[in-house]
Amino acid sequence: MPPKPHKPENPLINIMVNVLVPVLALGTLSKDPTIQEKLGKAAHWWHLGPVYGLAIALALPLGYGIWFFVRNRKANFFSLIGLLSVLLTGCITIYLWNKDGSVKPQAALLYGLKEASIPLALGVAILASHRTQNPLLKVFLYNDTIFDIPKIEGRIGEQEQDGYRKLLLASTRLFATSFLVSAIINLALSLFLFRGFDHSAGDALEKYNAIIGKITGWSFVVVLVPAFGFLFLTLQRLVAGLKGLTGLTDEEIMLPR
Repeated sequence: MPPKPHKPENPLINIMVNVLVPVLALGTLSKDPTIQEKLGKAAHWWHLGPVYGLAIALALPLGYGIWFFVRNRKANFFSLIGLLSVLLTGCITIYLWNKDGSVKPQAALLYGLKEASIPLALGVAILASHRTQNPLLKVFLYNDTIFDIPKIEGRIGEQEQDGYRKLLLASTRLFATSFLVSAIINLALSLFLFRGFDHSAGDALEKYNAIIGKITGWSFVVVLVPAFGFLFLTLQRLVAGLKGLTGLTDEEIMLPR
């Protein structure tokens, strides 16, 4: 019997586990009951403190990524990115937190560089993979689940081969640019949200977790919008170029959805 096909990852569950729940954990569970009482605020049972709050926020996406791999015997690309981000967050936080409850002064820059590192690495990888047998443009966008590649390449003769290669290179560069823009936005967002952060305050760890929660939530929005914009632009220019090279229509180039 043929192997049972794997179910695709549910994007809503992915967003909830990797974004929404960690944001809530960092913003709510991280409050320290002792500090709450000192500030004259109510301490509740869900105020677990910054260490446990951070641990829960990191454990959920980490556990989900491991569960997905064990269940499907296949690593989901976006789950791997999420796992890498979680591990980097944990390592950076361990380095930045001092034993006396303060946070190192360079927290804003280091965490911003961490946020920028993953999209920057993806952008560089997309560019570097262009001349390999498996360019990442074909993994993300120009693949046989979206385009009728056999028909396209069957219509491209020897004279159009150079134009075809140039079109794929231009599309690769444009697509990679979206990740480079995301890296800059992530760095700027981190620096902005860390502004005014008192690294030596009594509740510095709690405030640090709250800022990380805000970065996690806002980066999903401010990065997603330009990413989709670049994705649409890349797709539009790719289809227009293919139409010019092959004489095919939109319906003939794109597979029916």
